[in-house]
Amino acid sequence: MSLKGKFIVVEGIEGAGKSSAISVIEAVLDKHGIAYIKTREPGGTPLAESLRDIVKSASHDEVLTQETELLLMYASRSQLLANRILPALEQGTWVIGDRHDLSSRAYQGGGRQFDDAIMNAIADVTLKGFIPDLTVYLDIAPELGLGRAQARGELDRIELEKIEFFERVRNKYVELATASSSTDIVDASQAMTDVHQDVKSSIENFIAQQQGK
Repeated sequence: MSLKGKFIVVEGIEGAGKSSAISVIEAVLDKHGIAYIKTREPGGTPLAESLRDIVKSASHDEVLTQETELLLMYASRSQLLANRILPALEQGTWVIGDRHDLSSRAYQGGGRQFDDAIMNAIADVTLKGFIPDLTVYLDIAPELGLGRAQARGELDRIELEKIEFFERVRNKYVELATASSSTDIVDASQAMTDVHQDVKSSIENFIAQQQGK
């Protein structure tokens, strides 16, 4: 199925600057007159937001197992894909995603150390081969990123993980982003103005490629 819209995803660990990068992308799309919606993961639909609350909350009366976390992430993604992302793309509307499947590959695959075969099997069932048209990965050292996240306020259940967890997450991010021809890697440890310029250039180049087709 050929989709009229394009799906752009912003990825990165906590404190990488995803929110401000998304604002930059919005400005570029606005300049080009491209209609778009924004989504976030986990979440993005009423049911998916309920699943987000379960995954993110640090105040459960019972332990949330790693297996439950993994399945809830993909359940939320499946709902978002079917109810918001695909309908928008089919209508020609672009979608800016705050996280997508690469997050699960990094956090559950890298951080939680789930085997690639398990990750692939669940992704195959829920996503059916769907992938973003462009991913902008904001790369930053966990120490720096988590320092920024802590400065924002109270941390959620995943943000409370030990630094070793986030080192595994980042390593998996870098591994997968480097191997992907549709992923641009941005050094998020730069000055914010430089990060934003790199993000802007990535989106401008992507739009130019689409117009040249």
